[in-house]
Amino acid sequence: MKNFIVSARKYRPSTFDSVIGQRALTITLKNAIVTEKLAQAYLFCGPRGVGKTTCARIFAKTINCMNITSNGEACNECESCTAFNEQRSFNIHELDAASNNSVEDIRSLIEQVRIPPQIGKYKVYIIDEVHMLSSSAFNAFLKTLEEPPAHAIFILATTEKHKILPTILSRCQIYDFSRIGVNDMVEHLQYVAEKEGIEADVEGLNIIAQKADGGMRDALSIFDQVVSFTGGKIHYQDVIANLNVLDYEYYFKLTNNFLENKISDSLLIFNDILNKGFDGNHFITGLASHFRNLLVSKDEATACLLETATNVKTRYIEQAKKCTSKFLFHAMKLCNECDLNYRMSKNKRLLVELTLIQLAQIVQDEEEIPAGHSPKNKISPIFSTDQTQAKITEPRPIVIQQTDPQSKSNPLKEEEYLQKNAQKPERTNSVIKSAIHTSIKAIQGDLKKDSSEKIEEKQILQQSTTTKNSNIENSPYTEQDLNLKWIEFALKLPRKDAAMAGNMKNMNPKLLENNIFEIVVDNAMAEKDMLNIKPQIEQHLRTRLHNEQITMKVRISEQGEVLKVYSKAEQWQLLQKKNISLQKLKDLLGLELS
Repeated sequence: MKNFIVSARKYRPSTFDSVIGQRALTITLKNAIVTEKLAQAYLFCGPRGVGKTTCARIFAKTINCMNITSNGEACNECESCTAFNEQRSFNIHELDAASNNSVEDIRSLIEQVRIPPQIGKYKVYIIDEVHMLSSSAFNAFLKTLEEPPAHAIFILATTEKHKILPTILSRCQIYDFSRIGVNDMVEHLQYVAEKEGIEADVEGLNIIAQKADGGMRDALSIFDQVVSFTGGKIHYQDVIANLNVLDYEYYFKLTNNFLENKISDSLLIFNDILNKGFDGNHFITGLASHFRNLLVSKDEATACLLETATNVKTRYIEQAKKCTSKFLFHAMKLCNECDLNYRMSKNKRLLVELTLIQLAQIVQDEEEIPAGHSPKNKISPIFSTDQTQAKITEPRPIVIQQTDPQSKSNPLKEEEYLQKNAQKPERTNSVIKSAIHTSIKAIQGDLKKDSSEKIEEKQILQQSTTTKNSNIENSPYTEQDLNLKWIEFALKLPRKDAAMAGNMKNMNPKLLENNIFEIVVDNAMAEKDMLNIKPQIEQHLRTRLHNEQITMKVRISEQGEVLKVYSKAEQWQLLQKKNISLQKLKDLLGLELS
């Protein structure tokens, strides 16, 4: 039986040019070899399977090559290169720090460093997973690492640079290996498939590359696994079946359903996904990634971030044109919240289904919400029928409770109530009719569900002024009544007008003749502010004091005129300054301020 060699070993790079996805680092190493500017220690760090140990071996072989090419590569023909290729070279030593991490192991290594090479110029010591060394071993290694013999070069490799002592880092040249891109991995997998005589489509290899998550060794291992499953023909459907990857076709269908508010179809698709054995958390994270891909596809500048096959990338761009940026932002936020709450949820399926229901109503909510208003926290009916539609649109009779104590307890409809009280010109009935009119108008507005036709507060006040009943009596009132209702209006101002409310509390309305009262301010800015809210103030006072002739007059104070309303304590302090003997009189009689 023929021995099988896995692709990760069979197609392991043997030259710098054959290393995948690390072009900048390989060029730096080749230039250092050509110019003979070699450091005594190197640190190769990065994720697993990106070529750290491979580059260390190529570097060790090349610096001992007797006939280095002009571009900095080994000749693979000299005695040193032949010994390395046949794995019998005594100039290259590899140490696994995961299992040889004690002080004794490092001391044994130091003893070997003293022996010069028999063939070639350098002895290279490759220490893999160097972060596994103990602190004592690191400290024992410091002196040799800083001042090794001229023939010794150390290459340290690790996946966790943050665990290495700073004293070690300061003695090494650090090379950070990056994750290998999906496109680079797909090209290499196509090369391997061609060499092995395997039929493979680009979409299937793309899924393998995405599953490898930047590691070329992982990609080649998955490649061998899929080849064993398919028998030498790699297709997209076979890859997702073998790797248990959710088909992106589901995500495209779901997004179309969300844009068309098809909640029922979305729930059925999710049920089909669960029946195939996929986890809900895996589904929701994949959906979030799909929305992310749509978002980056909306702009040509970010389309390069999409790591998919060419035909799939075209589908993303086409669907991205149908989606607004606001929809995608909201959708990603909902998916992220579902992902965060998934582990803590006791009913995980219900959590995902609620998220799908909300996703299917994003477009509907955007159409209902006018510009400048916040979205309503509501969930629309999922399964609407003609009967429910009729119930929603059917106008309801407005019922008003009788206020007459002599009448029966049966409620009256609006028309009956107005007919019964139409001949009563009293002020109380007029106020009630005004309130009824306003409430009816508000209810009708809610029934129409047209928020764009809502009337602002200022327009409501102006309208109520013009439609007022002319039979309202002009009741008399005092200046004290005026001040009380003035303060009442100030207290009702919204929080954003807190400064205006504070100024109004310190003002003292003076009642003049013919229902005219005067407000004195200290500057033109304050005068402008008061004139802006003059209609609201007058309407409030006319309603509360039952006098429609009340009018406000605003003027700027004259020089030396006192505007502030003083409390009793402040009044006493002013009087005391004018007459010092008042304090003596207060102490003599034992008086206190009330």
